[in-house]
Amino acid sequence: MNTFKQSAIEILKKAKTPLHYNDITKQALESGILETEGANPERTMNAVITVDINTKGDGSDFIRIDRGVFALNTDKKEIKQTPKIIEAEKEEEEKIVIEGGYIGKGGEHLVCSELLFRGFNASIMSVDVGVDISAIKDNKFFGIQVKTARKNSFDTYSFHIRKKSFDRFNQGNIFYILVLRDGINNSFLILPSNEVEKKIKEKAIFTVNNNSGYALNVKFRDQKIYLGNTDHEMGYFLDNWSLIK
Repeated sequence: MNTFKQSAIEILKKAKTPLHYNDITKQALESGILETEGANPERTMNAVITVDINTKGDGSDFIRIDRGVFALNTDKKEIKQTPKIIEAEKEEEEKIVIEGGYIGKGGEHLVCSELLFRGFNASIMSVDVGVDISAIKDNKFFGIQVKTARKNSFDTYSFHIRKKSFDRFNQGNIFYILVLRDGINNSFLILPSNEVEKKIKEKAIFTVNNNSGYALNVKFRDQKIYLGNTDHEMGYFLDNWSLIK
């Protein structure tokens, strides 16, 4: 079961009423239970629910109420997992992984090039050891974790950090760079690990998925950038590469 399906079930359980897939997606992103780097999470949510209904019929977790509107199937029947069902679910999961992989890897290469332009000896890690990029400047090492998101239809950028990874690498020379992609334009929110820790304590960043991860929602409002809500203005960290020193 992929995170889109899990998120939809959880949101519909809480709502106790049918919802459009746009609303399901928005609530899942804002609550931090949906982890995705895809370009269009609303479209993916609709596809995942639709495939579940089309392949499983009465055995689906969902029913279609109207065009784009879904509810939980309270009369769900037990069905056998046929090869057709397994293949359809696998295909949707692969689409999600591939789309997120392109965006995530693109963000890493983008940040790496920005560091190189600024005189860092930077390279993308071949093996996932908790940081995406290693960078050296003036004989000092920096570990860079890159997270990339496109602006969604709610004018928000949604990110996730694994709690285990953050706890392990919460040191002074670790930075989190959030790549904010709006069309062909990119901005960078550059956060030292101690600033991330501070924002967790201030509840601007909140725990999700049974305390196994952190959700970060970034938004621009009235030409200012905020993390979480408008109590946490983050303009100082926007495109401020001089913080990495």
